[in-house]
Amino acid sequence: MSFRTRLALVAAVAVALAVVAASAVVYVVVRNELRAQVDHSVKTQAQEIAHGPIHLEPGPLLDVGRPVGGDNGFAQLVTALGHPIVTRGERGFLPVTHHVLRVAQGHGGPFLSDAMVSGHALRVATIPVQDNAGHTYALQVAQPLSGLNHTLHRVFLYLVLIAFGGILVAAALGLVVSRAALAPVRRLTETTEHVTETGDLSERIETTGHDELSRLAASFNTMLGALEDSSRAQRQLVADASHELRTPLTSLRTNIEVLARANELAPEDRERLLDDVVEQIGEMTALIGELIELARETATDVSRPPEDVRLDLVTAVAVDRARRNRPGVEFQTELDESLVHGAPSTIERAVANLLDNAAKWSPPGGTVEVSVREGEVSVRDHGPGIDAEDLPYVFDRFYRSRAARGMPGSGLGLAIVKQVAESHGGSVVAERPEGGGTLMRLRLNGRNSS
Repeated sequence: MSFRTRLALVAAVAVALAVVAASAVVYVVVRNELRAQVDHSVKTQAQEIAHGPIHLEPGPLLDVGRPVGGDNGFAQLVTALGHPIVTRGERGFLPVTHHVLRVAQGHGGPFLSDAMVSGHALRVATIPVQDNAGHTYALQVAQPLSGLNHTLHRVFLYLVLIAFGGILVAAALGLVVSRAALAPVRRLTETTEHVTETGDLSERIETTGHDELSRLAASFNTMLGALEDSSRAQRQLVADASHELRTPLTSLRTNIEVLARANELAPEDRERLLDDVVEQIGEMTALIGELIELARETATDVSRPPEDVRLDLVTAVAVDRARRNRPGVEFQTELDESLVHGAPSTIERAVANLLDNAAKWSPPGGTVEVSVREGEVSVRDHGPGIDAEDLPYVFDRFYRSRAARGMPGSGLGLAIVKQVAESHGGSVVAERPEGGGTLMRLRLNGRNSS
């Protein structure tokens, strides 16, 4: 059974229950109203008879002097001994119950009841009365319920027909409404199938309104946009990596081919070529390591839950490592206690890349100034600085300025810093401070805990 059919069925059942409940309420209200009218009629007639003269004829017979109880209605007296006295010409007696006998004996009050006489349903009002001699009787006035029951039967049939018609209309409207309501879901399904078949992530769903289905379609469009951006970035990364690997691989292949003719080379040329091969292999190893690190950081952002991180302590660890790896550079630190939210190893990697970049551009014996304050890491070197034309691109993948093309590096270190900053809801910027050099600021979503 399709979801549309189930939705229509649920709507029909809901309407059917509502119609049945409403019909039952209407039936009960009408029944109570009609019975209230009959009760009022028999009580009024009983009071009128009780206030008029009551004559017992020989026989004994009851003479009330007026028609009683409408069509085929009649009155009856019950003595204290339980003997019924009816009007002339009446056939049959109303049943004398314990409650009726108590009223006849003066121990009970007026009440209403139902009775069956000769197969006819009657509504009976019973009240105490006294004759001129002071004897107490129970006066019963009965009115047939045949007209009321006939009316109720017709009302019941009408309500059944109305309920059945309402259910049919509800089922038809349910199909129409479910078709209209599920139109966004149908478009979502068609788009999903199209994307699955073609792999075209540029497909989008037209959204209107602000209901739940519209928000679902908007979320799906957002997801497709994110997947499209991710796929585009992945293709760009592969293309850039291929381009970056092509040059060292070509050079390495050429050198190896030359080394294959080692007998034709002078010892010093062969030694130089071997050094070049080792250097090129080191560059490729570094490049591949950076690519793996870039992919690992992306996966870490998704799989590792964030935690509170002391940014000053993480920076101190990164500075200690940089001092060991770059003994010719002095690192000056000013680390205020600062708390951020994220992955410790990822943040440390980003800070280490900033320190490595600053040390690489620092002159021998130069100084790198490192500070941490309120969720921000600032790293400044006193090297040649970044040209204004290169400043907007220093955090792009594989970007190498003209000055950097003769230096070792993959062009991915600062791209990793940018990725870490964005994954932590922060940012990284490069500036040209007064006095020369380069100032880089890594800002994370932190708070000052001092």
